[in-house]
Amino acid sequence: MTDLTDGVLHTLFRSEQGGHEQVVLCQDRSSGLKAVIAIHSTALGPALGGTRFYPYGSEAEAVADALNLSRGMSYKNALAGLDHGGGKAVIIGDPEQIKSEELLLTYGRFVSSLGGRYVTACDVGTYVKDMDVVARTCAWTTGRSPENGGAGDSSVLTAYGVFQGMRASARHQWGDPSLSGRTVGIAGVGKVGRHLVEHLLEAGAHVVVTDVREDSVRRITDLYPQVAAVADTEALIRTDGLDIYAPCALGGALNDASVPVLTATVVCGAANNQLAHPGVEKDLADRGILYAPDYVVNAGGVIQVADELHGFDFERCRAKAAKIFDTTLEIFARAKEDGIPPAAAADRIAEHRMAEARHR
Repeated sequence: MTDLTDGVLHTLFRSEQGGHEQVVLCQDRSSGLKAVIAIHSTALGPALGGTRFYPYGSEAEAVADALNLSRGMSYKNALAGLDHGGGKAVIIGDPEQIKSEELLLTYGRFVSSLGGRYVTACDVGTYVKDMDVVARTCAWTTGRSPENGGAGDSSVLTAYGVFQGMRASARHQWGDPSLSGRTVGIAGVGKVGRHLVEHLLEAGAHVVVTDVREDSVRRITDLYPQVAAVADTEALIRTDGLDIYAPCALGGALNDASVPVLTATVVCGAANNQLAHPGVEKDLADRGILYAPDYVVNAGGVIQVADELHGFDFERCRAKAAKIFDTTLEIFARAKEDGIPPAAAADRIAEHRMAEARHR
C-alpha cells in the first residue's frame, strides 16, 4: 500500500495498539488489491484468523480494524485451547464490486510470503468459495470446501458455540441453562445468525430478529413464521421482555448509546469486538447486565478451521465447541471471585496462557 497517510502511521504505532509482532500492508495495482495483514502474537503457534473484505472509509480505519481483530484472535485462540496465536487480515473495498479471482489469487501470494506465520480463513465478506481460490496460491488457507480438502462453512460451529455460551449465561444468571421460554433478540441473521435462530427455536426460545438486509430477515421469517422481526437494532434493544441480546453483525454494538437503553439482562452474541471502548463492560455490570465475552463464545468457527489443518473431523470439533459452555462458566466464576467484569476475567485467563507460552 503506497502513499501511507500520517493517520495510518499513527494508527500503527500509537501506544494503545502496541504489542503486534508484524503488520503487512499489501497493494497490487493490476488486481486492485489493498489489504492489511496483522499478526498480533505467535506465542502459542502460527497466527490464525479470518480475512475481512469490507469498504472501509479510509486506510487508517482498515489498519485499526485489523489491529483490533488480530488482538482479539490471540485472546480467542488462547481461551479456546488452540495452539495458535492471533492474526487477522482485511481487504479494503466493496466485495460486490471489486472481488475477483485475480485479486484473491494475489492476496494468497501475500499471505504465502509470510511462510506460515499467518493462517487465513473466512470472515465478513469472504466465503468458502473465496478460500478455495486463495488456497491455489497459499498453502496456509483454511475454511475451504470439502471438495478442496477443507471443512466447509465454519459458521455452523460458530453458532453452536454462541448457543453454548447462551446456555452458560442462563445458568449463571437464572440458575438454569434451559432457554425454553426465554426471548432472544438477534441483530444480524447472516451466516452465523441464521444457524443461531435454528438452535434457539429447537431449544424452545422466542426469537426476535433484525438485519440491515431486508432479504436476510425475510429468509428467516419465511422459513420460521414464529420468528418476529423489528425494523432495526435500535428497536430490537428496546424490545420489552427481551432476556438475551445477541449482536451477530459488526463490532461496537455495545456503546454509550445502546447500553443505557438495553432491556435484556444478558448479552451473548457472535459479533467480534462488541465493546465499543474500554469501560463499556463496567457500564453493563453496573446495570446488572451479564456480558458473555464475544471472543469466548464465538470461538466455534476458529476451532473448526484450526482442526482443518490436521484433518477435519466434525464431531471432534463439535465436542470442543461444546466446551465453550464450561469455559464461559469458568469466566463468570473468576469474575465474581475477583470482583471484576467477565470481559476482564476472560482477558486475565487468556493473558496468563500466552505469558506461560512465552516463558517456555
